[in-house]
Amino acid sequence: MRDVVILGSTGSIGTQAIDVVLRHKDRFRVVGLAAGGSDIDRLANHIGAVRPAKVSVPREDTADGLKDILTEQGIPLPTILWGDHAASELAGMGAHVVLNAITGYAGLEPTLATLNSGSTLALANKESLVVGGELVTSAAVPGQIVPVDSEHSAIAQALRSGADQEVSRIILTASGGPFRGFTRAQLEQVSIDDALAHPTWDMGRVVTINSSTLINKGLELMEAALLFNVDWDRIKVVVHPQSVVHSMVEFQDGSTIAQCSPPDMRIPIALGLSWPQRLDDVADPCDWSNAATWTFEPLDDEIFPAVELARRVGKIGGTLPAVFNGANEVCVDGFCDRKMAFVGIVDTVSRVVEDYMGEFPQLANDQRPPTTLDDIRQADTWARAQATELIERIS
Repeated sequence: MRDVVILGSTGSIGTQAIDVVLRHKDRFRVVGLAAGGSDIDRLANHIGAVRPAKVSVPREDTADGLKDILTEQGIPLPTILWGDHAASELAGMGAHVVLNAITGYAGLEPTLATLNSGSTLALANKESLVVGGELVTSAAVPGQIVPVDSEHSAIAQALRSGADQEVSRIILTASGGPFRGFTRAQLEQVSIDDALAHPTWDMGRVVTINSSTLINKGLELMEAALLFNVDWDRIKVVVHPQSVVHSMVEFQDGSTIAQCSPPDMRIPIALGLSWPQRLDDVADPCDWSNAATWTFEPLDDEIFPAVELARRVGKIGGTLPAVFNGANEVCVDGFCDRKMAFVGIVDTVSRVVEDYMGEFPQLANDQRPPTTLDDIRQADTWARAQATELIERIS
């Protein structure tokens, strides 16, 4: 029996994790849930279903509202933590596994708290690894971070087929999003509803928008380099619209090992919770009795420059990935608030990155000191302010 903490329980990943746990009650016991507070009814339902000992929310009024709902429904009250650091307190309580499914930069502090407590980190919050970089990887012991993103879970599974020195390349697959094949002129006319209509995955707002710009694939490229200690130029992104081959590892003898399954996040979530063991009956497998065609094509880096921008940012490292991510989070909000065009998201992120490098040229100095948490916070704050200013000029 593994004690589990789920951070971001009311989001897409968290809700599916609850489903996995309820299907395997003999394997997992949820001891903590954290949520952002935007859907306390769903959080109350989760509490009723898994009965955690502790729950965290960001604000006191949310905590009071949650208590009222639970009392009204006759659900025993857990200990309810609230405040800016409540999720981190929950993450550091020493559970066997902490699933970090918080969206964005906000997941960094809970990621570090999880690693410092010695718990296994089932990582769905790629941003915390990207912006934290070596600060995060140095806090982890070997095997402590288990990827939950479908692509990185696929890579981790494929890597079991050979030794590290036998790996030639990592192949990250991308669906291409809803705008595969579009021209720049077509992208300029994209609406919010268009960008939220992902062809294969059902995800939250931020991840869906990031997938449509290919920023998400850029973040995943940086995540792969950090997780698997592979050189940046040995990671290739390939478009695979069917989203059945979740990623591949190419070995030095010419063999390529792929992990395949229908696009169902319960599979990598379950493996993240139970790693290295597999659970029974998590999701339906591919139906090999029906004819199917899987296609692969190169990514158009001219129309979708986010991946190569991310590769450049990742190679430089330091605080620049925090700038890349912070600017993007502001730009996603700006687009959804109708303050900027869709193409403005990546254009503005690129501009913020260039501005930061111009203001802090020491980034390119290989002798710079290790990045601290304060450095990352300052870079994130700078990037958000700079992106906000640029968006205001546009709007």
